Amino acid sequence: MDLFIESEKGGPTVSKPIILLKEKFKPDQIDRIKAAAEEYQIIDTHDSAVSYQEEDIQIMLGWDKELGPRLLNNPNSKLKWVQSISAGVDSYDLSAFEERNILLSNGSGIHTISISEHVLGVLLARYRGLLQAATVQQDKQWKDASVDYRQLSGQSMLIVGTGNIGQQLASFAQGLKIRTYGINSSGHPSPGFLECYSQKNMNRIIKDMDIVVNILPLTEATYYLYNEEMFQSMKENSIFINVGRGRSVKTDDLVQALENGPIAFAALDVFEEEPLPKDSPLWTMENVLITPHISGMTDGFKEKLLAIFLTNLASFINEGTLKQNQVNLERGY
Repeated sequence: MDLFIESEKGGPTVSKPIILLKEKFKPDQIDRIKAAAEEYQIIDTHDSAVSYQEEDIQIMLGWDKELGPRLLNNPNSKLKWVQSISAGVDSYDLSAFEERNILLSNGSGIHTISISEHVLGVLLARYRGLLQAATVQQDKQWKDASVDYRQLSGQSMLIVGTGNIGQQLASFAQGLKIRTYGINSSGHPSPGFLECYSQKNMNRIIKDMDIVVNILPLTEATYYLYNEEMFQSMKENSIFINVGRGRSVKTDDLVQALENGPIAFAALDVFEEEPLPKDSPLWTMENVLITPHISGMTDGFKEKLLAIFLTNLASFINEGTLKQNQVNLERGY
């Protein structure tokens, strides 16, 4: 697909570099991108009438799973920077980005409040018997749902991942008088946590925690972090919540821990395989709450994403660098 810019004399000239928008934005939002990048051609992929030359794409806002790999493997591609809409970037070929010197920035910070509210929402639903109440209501029965009602206040919560989301969750949780502890790579202190520990000490700490929340990105160090050994180290009747990455969890081992203990309940928003296969035993387990990877959904998402993108766009145009949320391609986050 070719796009040419007409010169004043009527002949074609070299086309402008392209900013490709994979996300759908409002007209006024697109106008803001155009105003910030006058030397670029802005291509909205939701406009079926537009045509363009793939090799001229220099910036992608959002990721096209078919087009992206083609550009990474095209020696003539001019791709220089991709702005991801998600915080996790494990689905990207980071080695190809590094080899081609392509910058990558993520959507870290966009989802902090929505994911934190999601975690507290499912915990309150569990502790206050709201899940069972919804079932009883369907039968129009006025009766106790046979729930072991407990207070969330005073529980110990281990937040595995003390970045933006983890810190926000810790802040919210402390407002409910939950005791918050954190896990990160080195055990360095982080705002909102009573104490933080390194990932290598996680098995020792997890045995005292009523609630374990995974918010880690997926890396070599976190792949299948939650396996039989980790689950069997957890406290009896504990709760496990995963709003991080699905492949951090070995699903078969989680199922066993839910069936035989020590885990009493799991709220799962991400899975090793998505969509979750229909034959997965997780679907029919009474002590599991499944949500279809929606914990990060929030109003104003596009505006928050655009704020990150425009900040980076200015620094990219002026200095060839990214000012916010640049991914370390070696570490994977």
